[in-house]
Amino acid sequence: MIELGSRRLVHFGVTRNPTDAGLAQQLREATPFEQGPRFLIRDNDSKYSAAFARVAAGTGIKVLWTPYGAPRANGVCERFLGRVRRERLDHFLILSDRRLHRVMREYEGYFNHARPHQGIGQRIPCRPLQKAKPSGTQVVSRPVLGGLHHDYQWRAQERPSYPRVA
Repeated sequence: MIELGSRRLVHFGVTRNPTDAGLAQQLREATPFEQGPRFLIRDNDSKYSAAFARVAAGTGIKVLWTPYGAPRANGVCERFLGRVRRERLDHFLILSDRRLHRVMREYEGYFNHARPHQGIGQRIPCRPLQKAKPSGTQVVSRPVLGGLHHDYQWRAQERPSYPRVA
């Protein structure tokens, strides 16, 4: 589940065989205390059935279906899935649901807190805007996702230490 305005990854689930009941449970987990989005854009897959529709209606979410054969109608999610595949999953051999969940949890942190998004003006979804470069700082690189990518941040320069005079 991705928030369109900020491009923030809100919730994800990992399973080999998604079912209607499983997707309904994922929707419950993504909308705790019935605080969910007003709209939910989804495709026309048959796994979204009665249980999913009941949970969506119970939380006040209006479900919007994408037209058949129109992948651009849900372009943000389609780009996200392709990006996850290219930036993360193509570099690992995933043998279990647990491993996939761990890899995706790490990618969620990178996606929400370090990766600039072109659709929102190269901003990062969960990082406050920095107006200008702070004085006395340097750019430092921090490897993320096992060194596949790097996060660049401003860090204050350490002042040189002077020997104490007794």
